[in-house]
Amino acid sequence: MKNEIIRDDSPAEYNLSRRKVLLGGLILLGSSYLGPSLPAWADTLNDQATIDQFMQLSQLLVNHQLDPVTGQRLAAAMISGNMITRQQITSLLAVAQARQAKVVEDFFSDIPQGELKNAALSIISAWYKGVLIDAPGAEVFAYEKALMYQPTIDVMTIPTYAITGPNGWSSHAAPLADMPDF
Repeated sequence: MKNEIIRDDSPAEYNLSRRKVLLGGLILLGSSYLGPSLPAWADTLNDQATIDQFMQLSQLLVNHQLDPVTGQRLAAAMISGNMITRQQITSLLAVAQARQAKVVEDFFSDIPQGELKNAALSIISAWYKGVLIDAPGAEVFAYEKALMYQPTIDVMTIPTYAITGPNGWSSHAAPLADMPDF
């Protein structure tokens, strides 16, 4: 009995099915893929106060009717991409409130040069262009709602490969005339 080998991998003690292995592998793969980006994304989207401040600041900087869903996506992307910080949003709002600003012209000259002014310009640029950076493959946030198209929306078609404008992938059918009776 001294030389008896005790095995710890017996089926009665250790039950591992293929289903459990597959499920564990999928969970591991999913967490490694989503893990690094999830905390910043979830934190930004759950912070409604920051989104409200971002929309308030955007309304002052841009002075147009802004889409709140697009604003939430822009705020999340700009904060998670470190283009702006919550502190910069708060500081820019403080400058605007100190001047009792209603439009951008009331306070923009009082924003100090440097990171704070760059943050304000980044917000304005994002709303007008609909993207955060000028690069191939940049994520688009507001193509048909980008503010650069709004002044001429009544006379100019937004550039697109779609037939009737963004998200319009079918042409309008020509009206049918009554068929003659023979």
